[in-house]
Amino acid sequence: MKRTLTLLAATTALAAPALAEDLSVVGSWSGLPLHKQYEAPFWGETLPEASGGKINVALTTHNQMNLGVGDVYRLLGDGVYDVAMTVADYAVADAPELEGLDVPMVALSADEARVMVDAARPMVADIYRDRFNSHVLAIAPYPPQVVFCNAEVSELADLTGLKVRASGRMTAKFLEALGAEGVNVSFSEVPGALQKGVVDCAVTGAGSGYSAGWWEVSTHLMAIPLGGWDPVVTAVNLDKWNSLSAETQELIQTQVKSEFEDPAWATAQNALVDDIACLTGKGDCPAGDARSMTLVEVTHGDFEAARSILIRDVLPEWADRAGADWTERWNTSVGKAVGVTIAN
Repeated sequence: MKRTLTLLAATTALAAPALAEDLSVVGSWSGLPLHKQYEAPFWGETLPEASGGKINVALTTHNQMNLGVGDVYRLLGDGVYDVAMTVADYAVADAPELEGLDVPMVALSADEARVMVDAARPMVADIYRDRFNSHVLAIAPYPPQVVFCNAEVSELADLTGLKVRASGRMTAKFLEALGAEGVNVSFSEVPGALQKGVVDCAVTGAGSGYSAGWWEVSTHLMAIPLGGWDPVVTAVNLDKWNSLSAETQELIQTQVKSEFEDPAWATAQNALVDDIACLTGKGDCPAGDARSMTLVEVTHGDFEAARSILIRDVLPEWADRAGADWTERWNTSVGKAVGVTIAN
């Protein structure tokens, strides 16, 4: 009888479906297009359906959890949740070498930005493994980080002497080298800061600024990628990742590339065109009502001046903080891809 029960239990175990994997996922800013159009559909629907019900996802965002943006990857490494995504620049206090992922003014189109990001990916993978105990799944773009001003500007040089909210540390260093004052203001506090004169200008993605209503408190839009492309890194806790079967890992990695990362990159360039139309009224706005900000046409001279400042002042300062080993890795990967070398 005992043998019969043992055989029955074994047969039942073999016949039962494998237990589903539960993933707790923390997305980036809930109100912005990257989350609404790509993150939420992918984690909430696409991946669970592709797994045939073998992956269950509980999805929230870091702002809905009221997390400090600098804590997102620290908590991921500690295993507080399984997957997290936010702007890589938010983590540079813990990993200054990570600033090399998103260098302003070297990628002027989505295709160029992806070349830069792909070249940096092996570096980023090592940084997240060593600094945040996590495995990188994807790197997706926000639209290029442009300049909203509640002041009259007509060229890059007009930012000199103004107080400007930067979107990342390297952007802040660039603004300082330009003669502007970089001011640290969180994204959600920018509209009030612009309205009260705490800052004269602020840098963010054109679509983000449109969604967040920055057009209500700013008059001029300078469509120059002064803040780079603010890549959003999606990573999974390394202990959780290593606990998954090879089959599940392959499913997640394949799906996240084809159904999340690639589509986000594919629409990045057109999104900028649409976002500028929405902010200025110059063209059709698919997102809603077009606004009437003044579009500042950036000249070739502006780009050349900005790139000169970057190479002369900003990148060497970063290299001093990141160290010789990371500088050499950057030169032979990202630098080679974008045609820039940091002098040792």
